Amino acid sequence: MKYTKLHVIKVGGNVINDATMLLPLLEAFSKLSGYKILVHGGGSKASEVAQRMSVPVEMVEGRRITNDQMIEVVTMVYGGLINKQMVTQLQAMGCDALGLTGADANLILSQKRPVKSGIDYGWVGDPIQIDVKKLRLLLDIGLVPVLAPLTHDGRGHILNTNADTIANMIAVSMSSSFEVHLLYAFELPGVMRELSDPNSLIKVLDRTYYQKLKSKGIVSQGMIPKLDNAFQAIAHGVRRVCITKFDNIHLLASNDEYTTIS
Repeated sequence: MKYTKLHVIKVGGNVINDATMLLPLLEAFSKLSGYKILVHGGGSKASEVAQRMSVPVEMVEGRRITNDQMIEVVTMVYGGLINKQMVTQLQAMGCDALGLTGADANLILSQKRPVKSGIDYGWVGDPIQIDVKKLRLLLDIGLVPVLAPLTHDGRGHILNTNADTIANMIAVSMSSSFEVHLLYAFELPGVMRELSDPNSLIKVLDRTYYQKLKSKGIVSQGMIPKLDNAFQAIAHGVRRVCITKFDNIHLLASNDEYTTIS
């Protein structure tokens, strides 16, 4: 059976906070033909707003500790400010975007992450269910979902949820109906051996090499959950997973400046 192609694009890093990068990303996304879904982060913006509000910021391996104060901050920043700004810009580019969280239409149900190894992440959720039928319906009527990194537990609680994980879960869930291409876009060309050396791009990354880079500290912080999710996606039926620069997502077929997960 030949499946229709679906692009699931996740954007994060410093791109969200810098219009000189975000606008080219949105322009590139708007040029992608066919079905597409955009998942965004916004951690740096959330941290900036939290600091202005005197709310402490605490991270563990790139994942945010989300207490009662922080869940209010991320809900405002992710579900409001960032999401609606991106949707507005996409509409101006002729892309009929619809801004959503996982709580809207019960699209993404999560469970609150349990305390593990002495770490209490607070109001952080791990997705357990994606409503594929509703996502497909939105795509079929010509809408482009733009998903903020917020889900819910079905009991009235909004949950901060890693955007890389949401993109992975959506890609895997939709792979039974589509030929899914999952692209993680940020400010670098891909996974780098040396951040200061533009010629150190790793063009193909397998799990063994990833573990080696992680043990040496070459891969660290926010890149860890990104790559963990990338490897999970490729292992569960996603056709293609790439890490690439924000303005390159519509050009992958014509150049090789990106990292392919294998």
